[in-house]
Amino acid sequence: MKDYNFSTKAVRAGSYRSQAGEHSEGIYVTSSFVFKSAHEAHSRFIGDDPGMVYSRFSNPSTDMFEKRLACLENAEDCVSTSSGMSAILCCCLAFLKSGDEILTTPSLFGATIQLFNSILPRYGITVKYVRLTNNQEWKSAVNANTKIIYLETPSNPLNEIADLASIAEISKKNKIISIVDNCLCTPALQRPLNFSIDLVLHSATKFIDGQGRVLGGAIAGRKELIDKLRGIVRTCGPCLSSFNAWVLFKSLETLKIRMNAQSESAIKIAQWLNNCNEVEKVFFPGLLSRSQNALAQVQQSQPGCIISFSIKSQKSTGLKDRAWKIIDNIQLFSKTGNLGDSRSTITHPSTTTHGRITEDEREKAGIHSGLIRLSIGLEDASDLISDLKNSLSC
Repeated sequence: MKDYNFSTKAVRAGSYRSQAGEHSEGIYVTSSFVFKSAHEAHSRFIGDDPGMVYSRFSNPSTDMFEKRLACLENAEDCVSTSSGMSAILCCCLAFLKSGDEILTTPSLFGATIQLFNSILPRYGITVKYVRLTNNQEWKSAVNANTKIIYLETPSNPLNEIADLASIAEISKKNKIISIVDNCLCTPALQRPLNFSIDLVLHSATKFIDGQGRVLGGAIAGRKELIDKLRGIVRTCGPCLSSFNAWVLFKSLETLKIRMNAQSESAIKIAQWLNNCNEVEKVFFPGLLSRSQNALAQVQQSQPGCIISFSIKSQKSTGLKDRAWKIIDNIQLFSKTGNLGDSRSTITHPSTTTHGRITEDEREKAGIHSGLIRLSIGLEDASDLISDLKNSLSC
């Protein structure tokens, strides 16, 4: 399918049709698969025969999702997992051991920071942090123990943009595996592998699903790396269910349409917020610094659907109380920590998505009590602006 355009791949790639000849792909709800003989069972279990064995190892539904996503990311292969966090953990298990170091940035999702700071050090793994947007810091921080460079771009929730080409160059020069979380853009808006990044990772729960229904994760990249990851998933068990895989597989059909529509609405809303007297600053590609905006234009086809903004302080009300009041007064936006839904969502990062990390960790990540994050859905932009206007009293 490599010669076809993105929208065609999103509808046609990876499709498998059974002997029944169904047009819409089926869900393979089975824990195991039968063999024609003891010899075939042996061949499949040891890997000589690529056929199905057990749904923890592989399943036609997960196989279809992996093949389609790999095609959309321009990857050789892809492996799915039960969630985005399990995908990150599998990368750590596959490529790190005691004494190794992961080089990353504070500009991360709260649970990722918890994994890196609270869990990995228990197993002798060091985590070093640099500023996401400072290429020189990335270069200087590398040492002989650095085995993984991990980052999000755009970052959640501040939409900071990393220089993918520079990160890839540093990784290749030092024989380090580069991993980019592409959750906020999806392959519809950005394909990190095109910039020579080694692995691209997703919380498919977000925009890939697009309707807030199921959990899922995925990692795509070179086959030799995916083979190692597949072994971890098979042995440790964080596999994607066949039902969730089917939902995500079908969701990819509308991914580009959804992402483009939601991005167009996000642009209108971000521009309105940028002119709102109650707003201190808007964090959105196109409204960042000149260098950040230039990077976004090179790496992304659209700015994305996530908007964060900081509110102005008031003498009578603290920033957290003011932010909570704004959120409580919202009518259309769903008050939830999730993002990437067809329904717009609103959350207060410092007390939700980043609420379980320390105050110092929040400060390093740029998360303060006056910050609000929006995930723009498929509602009419004018209705969402009206809702924000009433809540902010602009």
